[in-house]
Amino acid sequence: MTIRVNQEEMEWEPNLTVQDVLVRRKYTFPMIVVKVNDVVVGKEAYDSFLVPEGADIQVIHLISGG
Repeated sequence: MTIRVNQEEMEWEPNLTVQDVLVRRKYTFPMIVVKVNDVVVGKEAYDSFLVPEGADIQVIHLISGG
């Protein structure tokens, strides 16, 4: 059973949260947007949002500038 994170396969397991995915993939940049199956997940929900089997996750780094 797998999920896709930024077009790369990753093992899925029951009770996997968005936070778990970010830690395992070593995403530490403070300004990111996470979408699970095209639904934006708020930062406050990372610890509780369960990733479904077969999910397509996009982690987008936001870069500010001027």
